[in-house]
Amino acid sequence: MEKRYFILTGLTMLTITALVLSFQAVFASTPPDGKEALGRTLAKQAVKNSKRWTTVDHAKIDALNQNFTSGEEITKACISCHSEAATQFHKSIHWTWLASGDKSDMRYGKAGYSVNNFCISGNAMEDKSCLACHPAWNKKGSQGVVNCLQCHNSSGFNFEEALGDIEAFSKDDDPDTKEMMEDIQNEVKEAVSKVTFPTRKNCGDCHFTGGGGDGVKHGDLDTSLTKPNRMLDVHMGIDGKNFSCTRCHTTVDHNIAGRIYTNPAVTKRKSLIEDDLAPKITCVSCHSSEPHKNDSKLNDHTDVVSCQACHIPKYARVNPTKMWWDWSKAGKMKDGKPYVEKGPFGKPVYKSIKGEFRWEKNVVPEYFWSNGSQTSTTADDVIDPGQIVKVSHPVGDRTDPEARIFPFKIHRGKQPYDKVNKKLLAPLLSGEKGYWTTLDMNDAIEHGNKAIGIPYSGEFDYVETTYAFPITHMVAPKENAVNCTQCHIRENSRLANITGLYMPGRDKSSLFDTIGWLSIFGALAGVLLHGLGRFFTRNGKED
Repeated sequence: MEKRYFILTGLTMLTITALVLSFQAVFASTPPDGKEALGRTLAKQAVKNSKRWTTVDHAKIDALNQNFTSGEEITKACISCHSEAATQFHKSIHWTWLASGDKSDMRYGKAGYSVNNFCISGNAMEDKSCLACHPAWNKKGSQGVVNCLQCHNSSGFNFEEALGDIEAFSKDDDPDTKEMMEDIQNEVKEAVSKVTFPTRKNCGDCHFTGGGGDGVKHGDLDTSLTKPNRMLDVHMGIDGKNFSCTRCHTTVDHNIAGRIYTNPAVTKRKSLIEDDLAPKITCVSCHSSEPHKNDSKLNDHTDVVSCQACHIPKYARVNPTKMWWDWSKAGKMKDGKPYVEKGPFGKPVYKSIKGEFRWEKNVVPEYFWSNGSQTSTTADDVIDPGQIVKVSHPVGDRTDPEARIFPFKIHRGKQPYDKVNKKLLAPLLSGEKGYWTTLDMNDAIEHGNKAIGIPYSGEFDYVETTYAFPITHMVAPKENAVNCTQCHIRENSRLANITGLYMPGRDKSSLFDTIGWLSIFGALAGVLLHGLGRFFTRNGKED
């Protein structure tokens, strides 16, 4: 009897062991030695001397200690020392708003044929509202003079307003007015000297509020990142690493590293160990391709899964982001006047001048294969209005060695298209002839398309569109990373739409299941036969 119980116990333990081993691929292992992950060690080394230093006090520069009457005069003072800065900047996409930098190539860029499904188009810099983010003085776009202070001043001072007051006061001979003008000039002089490398606020003034408001566009970029804590972003948190934007978006000759329309941020993932001049724009740059502890199962994921997919579990974690914008509903009136209706989060869900919106917080990303490139449907591309038009969408599949499973915000909406030419349209929004003034969409389209040089048939309707934003900011602490079972699970897997590959725990494969069960039963049968053989070959020995 004792022998029989021994055999049953052995079989039970073997079954449990086999089941545990069959799930080993799902539950990542962590070595017990407690050593720090190699990727973390490398990252610490990469930022060991991250504090930037300077050898100049701009308050002592004579060129900046003068009474300025215009922004152009300030820039002239800047380039009296930084002689090549404007020339370099004129070649960057931040100035041209064209991906190629060539004004003869209008295909991609805010100043070209590119469109989106939120504020639609920059209308070749004809839309003055868009130009509020262009780094030129007085909204003159690329025809103006570079405003160095937009990126390189930490004072928070409103230079354009102050210089406008100085210009107005200079025409008045009243002594009190002159005195006020002198006071403002002194304030300008003091503020001008506060020159710095670009801060998060400098970058965020445009990138946090692009598309018409805080958090409208990206979902992982909004004003909550101006002074975040490490729970919101471990790299940018003021109680963490406190990185500025340019710590990762490294810059050469005023060209800032990052994705540009169809072009990926980098063509090859390289760590700083492989190439010490590599841009620090990817996670691999600092953390290497083996960011976890030695022998950790998680390191086996890095050739398929992006770091962001696990380490950014949700976006818009503090402020809401816009997820839906329907231009077809714009133009409604109340008592003959445009109106605004607010909804959850205190955000507008309807505006007469813009249409219908939907906002969300703590949003789980959507996941796609991505090699870093994006498709881009421009105002010069023919579309199929019977389908949802992908204005921007990730490029890549599981056969692409550079592709990884990557998280995205997908902004959905409806926007105007040309019924005859089958192309997306670019209505002018701001200004005297813009839609926000006239509420005449047909007229706004005529002026907007004329600005970018694309013919309009005179007939329009609305088509549903999507626009994909890669989620790369708001990196959560490691303890808040996505749990393995959130992906490796049969129901409600985060990666439910990632098809074409087998995922343990998520997928059911007859072949793999058959092999697995045959292995288990084979092992059990082997143990059983071995036990029976031992039982019947005791050589006549008695208990």
